[in-house]
Amino acid sequence: MVFLVLGLLFFLPWWTLFVSGSDWPLPVFLIGTVVFAAGLVAFPFLMARGHGQRRDDRAARAADSTLGVVWVLFTWSLLGGVVHLVLIGFGVGGTGTARSVAVAVAVVSAVLLVLGHHEAMRVPRVQRLDVHLPRLGGGLDGTRVVVLADTHYGPIDRADWSARVAEAVNALDADVVVHAGDIADGTPVQRREQSAPLGTIRSRLAKVYVTGNHEYFGEAQGWLDRMTELGWDALHNRHVVVERGGDALVLAGVDDVTAESSGLAGHRANLLGALEGADPERPVLLVAHQPKYVHQAATAGIDLQISGHTHGGQIWPFNFLVRIDQPVVHGLSRHGARTQLYTSRGTGFWGPPFRVFAPSEITLLTLRQGTGPATPGTTANPSTEHTADPAEK
Repeated sequence: MVFLVLGLLFFLPWWTLFVSGSDWPLPVFLIGTVVFAAGLVAFPFLMARGHGQRRDDRAARAADSTLGVVWVLFTWSLLGGVVHLVLIGFGVGGTGTARSVAVAVAVVSAVLLVLGHHEAMRVPRVQRLDVHLPRLGGGLDGTRVVVLADTHYGPIDRADWSARVAEAVNALDADVVVHAGDIADGTPVQRREQSAPLGTIRSRLAKVYVTGNHEYFGEAQGWLDRMTELGWDALHNRHVVVERGGDALVLAGVDDVTAESSGLAGHRANLLGALEGADPERPVLLVAHQPKYVHQAATAGIDLQISGHTHGGQIWPFNFLVRIDQPVVHGLSRHGARTQLYTSRGTGFWGPPFRVFAPSEITLLTLRQGTGPATPGTTANPSTEHTADPAEK
């Protein structure tokens, strides 16, 4: 099945660009065919070498970039093919039309890849949002929560990017800083230089971190220890309490939902353990990597869950596939009578160094007392969630 999907990903762009009635000169056809064939053959070996036991960063960079390029080409080849069929239906066919479609697909894909790479590599824009929590005490009104998620330090050395992200966070003068998981692809030793700037991030009240699913591909406990070393509170199924103006807020965190299947002793998403000893009258901000954990959060009456994981889809139209697995792709949504969920698009990127129609973000949530305006996606049923981002509808 994997090789069938892989073959289709490479076949459709090759067919659209170099066959499909375009009748290119033989040298053009041969060069295109050789390039696609070489990519198809090399890709599995590059993936195995780059993301397997050897963890060869050069191979991983090549494999990840190839995956991003072929995904974009596949998407726009599919759309180009539909346009081509429509044109044929209207009697506008022939070699000229086929070549025009092929050139359009190539140009659109190239432009999106250039812009997408820029989007992936730049310091994210700051998204600002007020979140109203009825149980929030007046002393905590205006609390500034900065959210990072899915930094994915990886095969591309982004130590300088990491330092500039830390500077951007510090400029926001946060009371609380949250890292919602998927800190890196690799071990703490491999990504030590890239993660070091996290130690320079400042906050008035707390800096908290939870594991994402990618930590369980490597050394999850090692990343918990590394973040503690950098001055963060690793919320390994536990909570801390922050106070201001005589009012308190519980900051709780759970391991990723994949933790239990990792086989690591003591690692699983345990909300009861995270809230053990917490005053039930105090509002709770829960950090859980995957949005779908909001089912448990809503049942427990959590006030606000912060998540990442989705990347907003990262490369359109992957957001529609993400929506099959997750209740929300991006934004603020309500679940049940009390619980709100904020899902970040993520600060970095996974794998392919591209973001297409899914910009990265650093999020500034300002907590406000009271009900405020209606939260998008409101539902009375805690088991039913809706995306809050109109672009996803």
